[in-house]
Amino acid sequence: MTSLRANGGATGGKTDILIVGAGIVGLAHAHQALRRGLSVRVIERDQRPNGASIRNFGHCCITGQGEELRAMAYASRSGWLDCARDVGFWAPEAGALVVARTEQELTVLEQFRAERGDAAVGLLTSREVAARLGRGDGAGLLGGAFLPADLRVDPRTTAGAIAEWLSAQPGVDVRFGVTVGAIGDGRVTTSAGDFEAERVIVCVGHDLDYLYPEVAARYEVTRCSLQMALAPAPAGFATESAVLTGTSLTRYDGFTAMPGFAALAEEIQRSTPELVDLGANIMFTLRPDGTVLLGDSHSYDLTMPPFQEEWITNRIIAEISGILGARLEIRQRWQGIYASSPQTSLLIEDIDEHTRAISVTSGIGMTMCFGVAAQTYENWGASVAAAV
Repeated sequence: MTSLRANGGATGGKTDILIVGAGIVGLAHAHQALRRGLSVRVIERDQRPNGASIRNFGHCCITGQGEELRAMAYASRSGWLDCARDVGFWAPEAGALVVARTEQELTVLEQFRAERGDAAVGLLTSREVAARLGRGDGAGLLGGAFLPADLRVDPRTTAGAIAEWLSAQPGVDVRFGVTVGAIGDGRVTTSAGDFEAERVIVCVGHDLDYLYPEVAARYEVTRCSLQMALAPAPAGFATESAVLTGTSLTRYDGFTAMPGFAALAEEIQRSTPELVDLGANIMFTLRPDGTVLLGDSHSYDLTMPPFQEEWITNRIIAEISGILGARLEIRQRWQGIYASSPQTSLLIEDIDEHTRAISVTSGIGMTMCFGVAAQTYENWGASVAAAV
């Protein structure tokens, strides 16, 4: 195995793994490589994590995944907990609270509980939901569910903490502010020179079309833009659980597979068509500093305009304020962007014998990153070990 200096600086030698992109998917692959005894180099064009990995809810939606990704989601949960223990970042096993305000939403949750079991899905009364929201009464709430397997992290700080910890480990070289040019056959040309590795993993998310336009076109990859906001938590709201709503039940495959989903979708279309038009996933999460991440909307384009519509944010905030029973004072607004494909949620493409491109092409990058990384090394296990 190539030896790198303990402070993370490279000797310039060939590494077992070279990762392009220091978002959460790339960092998860770096962490998993290190735990497997592999030397790893990470190259990132920005000076710090700045993309989708810091612009989301910090919610790892383990329970809501469909059957196809369910095992990988739970593997990702284990990877997150391992990484949190290694690095020391905030990652409470706080679960997720799903708020039901209509009979049809409650029906879908009851069906989900019947399929997954009481250990995975705990039904709640309206009074219990109100208590978790810090409300004095359950007016407008019919009940809900608690999903204990879901995790939380702080998206503003977690990726940076992982990158800093990795850079201090022997056998790891993390380089920010380095631009990548050509990639092929285990060699990567960059603004900091050429590097070689036994395996190259390209984790650049929605920017896949900059490096591999033909792959992005084949998978019909577009950019999904979100409008999100931040506010101080209202008095009484202190749950570390992610809070999901009826619109959230339309966005995760575990819920959409329920028999009552079609009726729920029709109900939302009939009662709040504007939420359907803006692709809303009304949800919110508390950060360790006492602020709440609020959102979000979804729109799609190959090149995403940066302009935000004020009515969209106002509509989202009004919906969340009604759930919390409190007025929210907005302090920040921002645009999130991630990759989206109508063909798959996980784009995994071998470019050549040494190079693999990986993009999570839906809004589950934080959820699935460590599971995807584990699968990568399990698939490569024998060949990588032979090369070390």
